[in-house]
Amino acid sequence: MKISSRGRYALRFMIDLAQHRQVDAVTLREVSQRQEISTKYLEQIVTLLNRSGLIRSVRGNQGGYLLARDPKAYTAGDILRAVEGELLPVACLENNPNLCRRHDACNTLRFWEGLYHVVNQYVDGITLQEMADQCDAKTEWSYSI
Repeated sequence: MKISSRGRYALRFMIDLAQHRQVDAVTLREVSQRQEISTKYLEQIVTLLNRSGLIRSVRGNQGGYLLARDPKAYTAGDILRAVEGELLPVACLENNPNLCRRHDACNTLRFWEGLYHVVNQYVDGITLQEMADQCDAKTEWSYSI
């Protein structure tokens, strides 16, 4: 499984909002400059995050974007799923029940289901607040599942 640049940039955008949440609203231009991400690309990401209810926009002279809730209430999984969709390692897990014709005879299905479970457990176990704190502290991640 490979997270696209959209997913990586969405995490960076949301961490930036969390780090600057004391400000009324953060503009795309500010985030673009700090994160070195194209404003045009951020516009696409913001549309998905806004549609998912993860951020809210403020119009006007002091306009920009804000987190819709406290950074502790978001997980990395929430953010990634908003822009990437389900974090599936293989296409045969897309449907429940599994519609693959080899479902009952598949030698690898349990492996893919396990990988899916571990990935989701990990991304759902890390909050936006923790990611922002890690960036502020410049410390290493702890990888325990």
